[in-house]
Amino acid sequence: MTSPQHPMNQPQSAGLDKKTSAILSYVLGWLTGIIFLFVGKNDPDVKFHAAQSIVFFGAVSVVNFVLGILGSLLGTLGIIFSLAAFAVVILAVVVWIMAMVQANNTGGVRAELPIVGKFVAPYADRLAASVD
Repeated sequence: MTSPQHPMNQPQSAGLDKKTSAILSYVLGWLTGIIFLFVGKNDPDVKFHAAQSIVFFGAVSVVNFVLGILGSLLGTLGIIFSLAAFAVVILAVVVWIMAMVQANNTGGVRAELPIVGKFVAPYADRLAASVD
């Protein structure tokens, strides 16, 4: 008897195809990035999307945390930091939507994040390569 053959564009884990896995890597930011970094272990493109999600949304979380603390400690001057945090959130939402659309349009093939991809991709490559 022969075993069923899986198409090359589908990861063997979780029963999800490459495109769906790539999109889901971004849905809850770094949280789903961590999940799909390990679940999509057999597909380097899914690992790349997951790592890219972790690096970008992790950085956004840290920047917003720091801006929030500075904003609360500096009183009236803190308004500037609060506005900066809001601008970071707007940028993150725009990139988040564009990343999911791009993952859908490319079929889950490796693609850099829009707007910030050239800054994030080298770190995502290293992170994806470190998880085997």
